[in-house]
Amino acid sequence: MIFAEIELKGAFTIDLEEKHDHRGFFARTFCAKEFEQHGLKPVVAQCNLSFNYKKGTLRGMHYQIPPAGETKLVRCTKGAIYDVIIDMRPDSPTFLQHFGVELTADNHRALYIPEMFAHGYQALTDEAEVVYQVGEFYTPGYERGLRYDDPFFNIQWPLEVTEISEKDTNWPLLRMMSVGGELSQIS
Repeated sequence: MIFAEIELKGAFTIDLEEKHDHRGFFARTFCAKEFEQHGLKPVVAQCNLSFNYKKGTLRGMHYQIPPAGETKLVRCTKGAIYDVIIDMRPDSPTFLQHFGVELTADNHRALYIPEMFAHGYQALTDEAEVVYQVGEFYTPGYERGLRYDDPFFNIQWPLEVTEISEKDTNWPLLRMMSVGGELSQIS
C-alpha cells in the first residue's frame, strides 16, 4: 500500500501496490502492521456497504464524538464518488478545514479518516457502491452531523444533489451549532 498524508493531519489517501501477472493483479487493501507504522489506528469494529441508485445522491456529513469516535477506511468498489472530510478536532491546526477526493472502482484509492472528522460523499455515477471499515461501533447517542451545504464550509460538490436523506438535510448549520453550544461537546 502507498500511504500519502493529505493536508489535514492524520488523514491519508491509500493507493494499492498492484502485483500484475497474466491473470490480473493482486493487492493488499489493509494491513494492521502497515497502518500502525504510519501512526494510524488499525481497529476494525464494523464493515459497511453503501449502494446508491442514482448519481447525485449525497450521504453525510457524519461523525461520532468520544468516547465513540470512529476511524473510517473508505473505498469505492463500483462506479465513482466524491468523498469529503472535515476536521472537527478543536485542538487541530486544520480545525474546520475540509478536503475532497475522487474515489473510483478504477483508481482503487481509499481514504483513511481519523476520529473526529465529519465524513460524507456524493455518488458521481449511477449504482455507486462504497465499502468502509469503521473503527468503532455505531453509537446513535454520540452521532453528530453537519449540513452538506453549510455556507461556512462552502464545499464544492461536483454535481447537483438529487437524492439526500431527511436526516442529512436537517443537521444544523455550524453557526447554529456554536450558538447552541454544540461545538463545546465535540472536544
